[in-house]
Amino acid sequence: MDILIIAIASIALLIVLFRFFLKKQVQKLSNIETEEDILILSDNTFNQQIKGKTVLVDFWADWCMPCKMMLPILNDLSVDLPEGYYVGKLNVEQNQVTAQKYGVRSIPTLILFKDGKEVKRFVGIKKKDFLKKEMLG
Repeated sequence: MDILIIAIASIALLIVLFRFFLKKQVQKLSNIETEEDILILSDNTFNQQIKGKTVLVDFWADWCMPCKMMLPILNDLSVDLPEGYYVGKLNVEQNQVTAQKYGVRSIPTLILFKDGKEVKRFVGIKKKDFLKKEMLG
């Protein structure tokens, strides 16, 4: 009986600690700012901002944890790209017309555009090196 009580108390403590740790990680990710090199896109500016360029567009939302995890990766990528290559972000909740136009159903969705045309699509968390290779290759 005593062992059962100790086991239950230990599990409860682990759950509390895990939730506390997870909450701190979410707060850290929420405090990461978007790199100034990233294009902030909207329904009104989308076509104009991707025209004549190679742009990897991140379709994201504020509440999406994997999207928040992608932010530091995309920030690093944006400063590491040569001239003429860009990273853009489009909030799907604020810009539903463009998200629907491109059939974005899961986020994060990353779509690579060359001269305004979709050439590749990725869903989920991706590494910087993979994305850079896909953009430049």
